[in-house]
Amino acid sequence: MGDAARIALYGVGREGLQIKGLAMRLFHLGLKASVVGDMTTPPVGKGDLLIVSAGPGSFSTVLGLMGEAKAAGAKTMVVTAQPNGEAAGRADYVLTIPAQTMADDRGARTSVLPMGSLFEGAQYVLFEVIVLKLKERLAISPETMRANHTNLE
Repeated sequence: MGDAARIALYGVGREGLQIKGLAMRLFHLGLKASVVGDMTTPPVGKGDLLIVSAGPGSFSTVLGLMGEAKAAGAKTMVVTAQPNGEAAGRADYVLTIPAQTMADDRGARTSVLPMGSLFEGAQYVLFEVIVLKLKERLAISPETMRANHTNLE
């Protein structure tokens, strides 16, 4: 992630909320990160990375965006609970979170949390650890991160 020229991120529903949180923290680290669908998201191409979330393994929007990014020369990364899913099969990089999603919340329960809550919560923790590791690897100070935080709140 830290080597990408630009990083575009996308997720649907509550997974999308976690992806937006990651985009914000990547921006705080000084990386050129944006959320797909925002009016200010630049095009992606060679040297860029598209990070998508597809907990259940696939969403039509995710697959479409991955196709566009790859056609433009960008690399793709999928965050999923289904490493053998369609999105993972098309991705350059796969981050697997072995947690219940809405696709497998019926029958024998693996979590007391409803639908995809376990996966979404695990995303939050994973993303915070990723940010911590990137912060260390890129030698970014807390002061630098704070300087990149908005003052329009």
